[in-house]
Amino acid sequence: MPLDVRDILQKAISQGASDIHLKVDSPPVIRVAGTIRKLQEEPLTREDTFRIAFELMSEEHRGLFQRRNEVDFAFSLSGLSRFRMNIFRSRGAVQLSIRVVPMEIPDLKDLNLPAKLSDIAMLNKGLVLITGPTGSGKSTTLAAMTEIINRNRSAHIVTIEDPIEFLFQDKSSIITQRELGQDTQSMASALNNVFREDPDVILIGEIRDRETLETALTASETGHFVMGTLHTSGAAATVCRIIDMFPGYQQQQIRAQLSGVLQAVISMKLLSRVDRPGLIPAVELLVVTPLVRDLILVSGREAELPDAMERGRQQYGMITLDSELARLYKKGLISEEDALAAAANPGNLALKISGLMHG
Repeated sequence: MPLDVRDILQKAISQGASDIHLKVDSPPVIRVAGTIRKLQEEPLTREDTFRIAFELMSEEHRGLFQRRNEVDFAFSLSGLSRFRMNIFRSRGAVQLSIRVVPMEIPDLKDLNLPAKLSDIAMLNKGLVLITGPTGSGKSTTLAAMTEIINRNRSAHIVTIEDPIEFLFQDKSSIITQRELGQDTQSMASALNNVFREDPDVILIGEIRDRETLETALTASETGHFVMGTLHTSGAAATVCRIIDMFPGYQQQQIRAQLSGVLQAVISMKLLSRVDRPGLIPAVELLVVTPLVRDLILVSGREAELPDAMERGRQQYGMITLDSELARLYKKGLISEEDALAAAANPGNLALKISGLMHG
């Protein structure tokens, strides 16, 4: 009897999976609270993965897959959930990686995210970056902040995504969602045309290259509010990464642009909970103050950003990663081992934890 892909997806969701992997000669595998485990014992055949991929792809996606041997898209199954799909070849066989995307957009409280992000979402202009490794919750955080704008501000929000993950319904705002490949040929084309679409808010699903970043900076300079995600780890590292994306002769200009438009960097890490099954975010938050703008503007002073964040904790709501890890550990939400493994400065965090244990 052929394997039913809906049955696989349903079982995965019922077990709280965030990701599903379908690979030849292996059973279906799911990721639950960061841990990989088998969904069943029976391995998949080449025919299984090919048939499942063929069923899930549209004609257009099949054509892309035939030409490129890989394709990304998102789809919804009625009464179940929404999914982000990556189909590719591995050693000639078809393999699938599937991310579960909730149908309902969660709010900041449900996600255990700082309330300060609500204030950041309601800014009228500038650039906000959400950073972190793959699977750290960047897209979900971006969606939650977008929904805050949608509910509380009269604005035109234009998103450019690859693919569209969360689906929004217009509330106080109107939201135009554009998908690469389906609604536009490229990120560059979409961003070059976005200014003709009368946007107030521009959301970039992922900033992958220098051209996209340049357009995001320009859009921020022209009075738009821009939010996007970036694969970097830590607020200070994000500033350095952005500057290093440009050749040396251009870096001072980029420092000037970035210091003028950047409003906040939200850096994400997900850690296993110890109080109950699941994951919890450790968030580092850089709010761009006059001091931070000066540090970005002057070459070599990025190393002072963590100290500026520590000093700006009370007045501006800034959060350093290590202070957040110490807080989560103190509340009994994460283990000491995981806290130290995720720390920016494990030695300093070990001292903080020791102080908590003996305080």
